[in-house]
Amino acid sequence: MDRDSSDDDNENDRQTLIQQNDTKKLPHEIPTSPRASGPPRSSFRIEELESQIRPRFKLSFNKRYLFAIILPLLFIPIFFSADIRSLFSSNISSLQFNTVSDRIEESQLQALHLLNQQQSSLLSLWNHTFVNSNNNITAVQFDDIKAALLNQITLNKHIQQILLSPHRTGDAVENGSVLVPNYSGYSFDRCAKVDQKFSERRTTEWKPKRDKFLFAICLSGQMSNHLICVEKHMFFAAVLGRTLVIPSSKFDYQYDRVLDIDHINDCVGQKVVISFEDFMEIKKNHAHIDRFICYFSSPQPCYVDEEHLKKLRSLGISMGKLENAWKNEDTKKASPKTVKDVEDNFASDDDVIAIGDVFFADVETDWVTQPGGPIAHKCKTLVEPSKLILLTAQRFIQTFLGSDFIALHFRRHGFLKFCNVKNPSCFYPIPQAAGCITRMIERANTPIIYLSTDAAESETGLLQSMVVLNGKTVPLVKRPPRSSAEKWDALLYRHGIENDPQG
Repeated sequence: MDRDSSDDDNENDRQTLIQQNDTKKLPHEIPTSPRASGPPRSSFRIEELESQIRPRFKLSFNKRYLFAIILPLLFIPIFFSADIRSLFSSNISSLQFNTVSDRIEESQLQALHLLNQQQSSLLSLWNHTFVNSNNNITAVQFDDIKAALLNQITLNKHIQQILLSPHRTGDAVENGSVLVPNYSGYSFDRCAKVDQKFSERRTTEWKPKRDKFLFAICLSGQMSNHLICVEKHMFFAAVLGRTLVIPSSKFDYQYDRVLDIDHINDCVGQKVVISFEDFMEIKKNHAHIDRFICYFSSPQPCYVDEEHLKKLRSLGISMGKLENAWKNEDTKKASPKTVKDVEDNFASDDDVIAIGDVFFADVETDWVTQPGGPIAHKCKTLVEPSKLILLTAQRFIQTFLGSDFIALHFRRHGFLKFCNVKNPSCFYPIPQAAGCITRMIERANTPIIYLSTDAAESETGLLQSMVVLNGKTVPLVKRPPRSSAEKWDALLYRHGIENDPQG
């Protein structure tokens, strides 16, 4: 009968096993007869061993112990003629000296290399300061210079540790190696501070004309992309002198649960933003988009598909044919535009216009992204979260973080695919990300990090174990699971928005 192939594999596996119980037995453990009867005999037969040992012991005593007694007598004259202890101690100290000297030499070479880097960095800093000495240095530039000097002070501290490392013991420093950040060359690689001099901002007044509306269309990506798109639509509305209509929650996100729309109007000083419901009330539930203008023509006009057009029509909105502002404008290769370009291509006497998704639009980037935004207003920030979310965030900070912390958005889920199509990839392995975060912590000198992430526990756990500065783990704080004992998020639960993904 043929054997199954799996049986052959199992047999081969068994042949490679180490038989733990197949050990050789001692001669006295092997029975002399398979039919031996009576109680088992002891393995250690004391009487027989004594009879064998005694005569041998007497013979060996006479020779070996006599030699052992005479040997020390031979060393007495040698001891007085030479210092044996100094001979052995000198060899040991010589060995120790060679080890320490090697470590000192290695540390000196490493320190010289770092001092050379520091000299280059300080020289670059000096040249940069000298070039700008005739100009007024802003507060942000002054903070940059201070940050660069702080980097050099930190580098000097590491150099001192390297030079002292051969003289230390224990696990504090091993083989003279110290974790040293890369300070090659002069750079302002730090957490930049925001210049709050709003009076120096370049702004435009937002004064909408009566009954002139801009219907915002935002479809690219998720919530954060839509918010950026809405902010750019606000800039377009200000340039075109129109009131911005926030999209309906049946077509887009429910913005009134996330944004404080009243705050925007209060900051500008008049009603510049209205909800979709207010807009439909003005139009008596029969609104018509007079012109639907596409900022991008590729990969598809207005970055809108037929399904979303049907949703608009189902809301009671009629519209004409989509038209392109430019012939060839691709979301992947957006060309820089100016305010004049916007005015020339989107200005209209029609009451209601809609502009397709502008998330990828590159219009006056330096102007739009400046601190405080491009629109004139009297507040610190024009766009803020709703009061419930803002107050909850303040309570979370007060409970877990304190006044001095770093907030880190660590995206993983969609970035694995998104970043790997780029060259080089923007998806960092955990060890590399941990090193980058550690350097940031050292420059900012903050004791804790708030981590906003969609990463799995396996990734955040490894990240936490590797974010270490000066031998201490820097805590990564995430939003904890819901607990009735905690009160910082009570407002969200009281108003039923605790599980709202928008919040």
